[in-house]
Amino acid sequence: MKPTIKDIAAKTGFSIATVSRVLAKKQGTYSDKTQERILKVAKDLGYRKNTLAMELVKKKTDVIAVIVNVTPTNFSSGIIDGIQQRATEIGLQVIILYAGNRNTELQHQAIVTALERTVSGILLMAIEPDKADLQLLTESKTPFCFVSINLADERVKSVSSDNYQAAYLATKYLISHGHRTIGLAGIDHYHTGSQRLAGYQAALKDYSIHGQAEWVQPGDYSYQAGYNVFNAYQELGITGVVAASDMTAAGLQKAAQESNVKLPGALSVVSIDGTLICDIATPALTSVTQNFVQIGIESVNCLVGKSATRLVPVTLVERESVATI
Repeated sequence: MKPTIKDIAAKTGFSIATVSRVLAKKQGTYSDKTQERILKVAKDLGYRKNTLAMELVKKKTDVIAVIVNVTPTNFSSGIIDGIQQRATEIGLQVIILYAGNRNTELQHQAIVTALERTVSGILLMAIEPDKADLQLLTESKTPFCFVSINLADERVKSVSSDNYQAAYLATKYLISHGHRTIGLAGIDHYHTGSQRLAGYQAALKDYSIHGQAEWVQPGDYSYQAGYNVFNAYQELGITGVVAASDMTAAGLQKAAQESNVKLPGALSVVSIDGTLICDIATPALTSVTQNFVQIGIESVNCLVGKSATRLVPVTLVERESVATI
């Protein structure tokens, strides 16, 4: 059993009130000798402060928790920058909790940890909640908002780019350059992937292109996911690809270059994200660019009940990775 303030009081002979004041660092209400004795016993017993209880007493509500699912892409820093920027502007502090990558146990543990801190709100970045997580968050009465993921449920706050529109724009751009066999590479089967798939399919339909199931190659938004789909696309005669992320696009380009496939002449690529990778890739990647900093800003606004844009617009940035055929 964990040692308590009562245990320290019993061991030192001081009252519970005195022990509590020392542990709360209410200076001027006890002597140095008393403090030394109580802190020594607390250390010997292995006492740790009950952060939940302390913050309830203090009614501390100036901290928000950001729980981060670490996907194998490179977008998170921009969102965190936006969160920190907006939080600072309105007097909030930020703590970050790691939830692995699609790790249900770590994800649940991070949510519990945040709730134990009695934070004023929780932002869940790229987190796909299960029923248990949603129930825990809802019953806690702590404000929460999902970030960079659109759960398509008006009862649950979320802020993200318009994934449907992002994939639609990327596909339409390739079509406008003469491409009729267009792949979609690296998407997952969760909300983001499903929304991008719907946008891709809608663009094909609007331009009377009958897509094949094999044109869609699933993955996890990673470099390896892009690299792995190259051979399949070559066999299918794909001329243009919408990549689920800049990392996926970079992997696809690398595989093509290793096979001496001319880019963009023999294979055109449009990526979704618009990070620094687009500028350092060869050729530079045309992208549907997400405003990650703004997503972070809007997520804080949404969390604290201020006016917020729930679907942040995307923009198409032309570079050098698409050829007209």
